[in-house]
Amino acid sequence: MTTQYDFTNAPQRLGNHSVKWRETETDPDLLPMWIADMDFKTFPEMTAAIKKFADYGVYGYAYPAPCLYEAIVAWEKSQHGYSISSDQIILTDGVVPAISLSIQAFTEVGDAVLIHTPLYPPFARSIRLNHRKLVTNPLIEQDGHFVIDFEQLERDIVAHDVKLYAFCSPHNPGGRVWTAAELIKVAELCKKHQVILISDEIHQDLALFGHQHHSINTVGDYGEFAIVLTSATKTFNIAGTKNAFTMIENETLRKKFQRQQLANNQHEVSTLGMLATEVALTSGEPWLKELKQVLETNINFLVEYLAKHAPRVKVMKPEGSYLVWLDFRDYGLSDEALHQLLHDQAKVILNAGASFGPEGKGHARFNTAAPFELIKLAAERIVSVLPE
Repeated sequence: MTTQYDFTNAPQRLGNHSVKWRETETDPDLLPMWIADMDFKTFPEMTAAIKKFADYGVYGYAYPAPCLYEAIVAWEKSQHGYSISSDQIILTDGVVPAISLSIQAFTEVGDAVLIHTPLYPPFARSIRLNHRKLVTNPLIEQDGHFVIDFEQLERDIVAHDVKLYAFCSPHNPGGRVWTAAELIKVAELCKKHQVILISDEIHQDLALFGHQHHSINTVGDYGEFAIVLTSATKTFNIAGTKNAFTMIENETLRKKFQRQQLANNQHEVSTLGMLATEVALTSGEPWLKELKQVLETNINFLVEYLAKHAPRVKVMKPEGSYLVWLDFRDYGLSDEALHQLLHDQAKVILNAGASFGPEGKGHARFNTAAPFELIKLAAERIVSVLPE
């Protein structure tokens, strides 16, 4: 594959306070394949824009430029078919903070909030720390990917009087890119039972292998109760710039969200984040197209390598994102023993599956957003320590 950008050489991240590489600073043999940022440099226009900002020399308060909102509107329309207006967009300093803001704005202490499990840990954490009742609806593994048990989902909504449903689309850690038909079922249940739906779509731009992401408000007329949380940060490897955007069509809900944001003093967002988001959405598409080809190559290799050399590991091939859900339960190891084996003997850091909920025990999440040689090395190390 001929590339315009460098996806081969890993940037030197030691000594730069990288969360992902922190342990490697004290144990150079460790290979981190966990937290969801990429070991790729972003595209040159991003670097140039940040250098220009640095050269300006004044870093005071800034307000969002109209061109930032225009970039978001244009991106959502061209990439996802979502028609949104600038006044329906609220900037935040991250999708996870927007999850907490939504919980605070749209529910009361003690109200039930539903999630599917296994799921990205901050969902459950945010619900618990905000003193809401956590309701979990386990996903079902079917034909190598997760599906929703809609009958049980409705029973759970009714039994617990669920007020808010926190949905992840595409799903993390399973990589499901939900179909339009599945999303309609989700939204119709919320409509039927008067549940507010927040949809974390931060991996929306990373649908792979011919799959198409559908934003929740493009599959039906659900804008009165469905809210989209997303960001350019995962797509373009700019998570440290801290910027995201929440799209709320319903004016009443939008005002509630903004009031809570002000109450928390979270209404100011990073100047650098606003700049990085605009540059990403206006100049990053060519880089993204190449990135997705690289990710597909890496994921295909990991799937095939483990199928050949460690067939007892069940690999859930993602339809979107660069995160791969691995099932090691056939080895009969305790959760502690599994991750001690991976960390201490294979010298590979993966996300422990149990952090995604009890259904994640015996699993691990592998980040494939790195140069191919690192993916290959990590896979070889894992296979070398697994029991026969």
